[in-house]
Amino acid sequence: MSKEIEIVKYQSLLGEIKTAIQHARFRATLSVNAEMILLYWHVGKLIAERQRQEGWSAKVIPRLAADLQHEFTNLKGFSERNLGRMLAFYKEYSENLILPQAVAKLQSIDTEQSTDLPQPVANLQQVLTKIPWGHNILLMEKVKEKNVRLWYMLQTIEKGWSRDWLLNLICKGDVGCNCRAYKFHT
Repeated sequence: MSKEIEIVKYQSLLGEIKTAIQHARFRATLSVNAEMILLYWHVGKLIAERQRQEGWSAKVIPRLAADLQHEFTNLKGFSERNLGRMLAFYKEYSENLILPQAVAKLQSIDTEQSTDLPQPVANLQQVLTKIPWGHNILLMEKVKEKNVRLWYMLQTIEKGWSRDWLLNLICKGDVGCNCRAYKFHT
């Protein structure tokens, strides 16, 4: 009987440790995602500012992509196409809505309220950094009305929608709520 109790206690300990590891890995993934989104926004900002200051055209992007890929051979995400998306991402959200120095000060979104109450602009950075880059690009390219886009972002966070599921809902036009009540100020 004693060995059975010990086995049960051991299994309980093992389960707690496994859960802690899974939660830590999930939090680490979210943290990395947030940093990458902020980096991509910042790269877009640098390109936009330099194009404006120097009068450079979009032709600078292929050269930047080649040089970045040469310098960082094992790093993905800096292709010509993705650099163009970073520039578009910055332009779409350039109204000082993403401020890298403020990331640590932001609190997490209360997802229980996210579908009931309009979110203030202060939470836009959180929303953008809580969904993967591919989701952000999909929404930016497919959903032009910003209030609707914000609703999709919040639903993605709350419900854990995959990119394919999100695309399917967008294509069907299945908004399912009065998403125009969400405030998306620029």
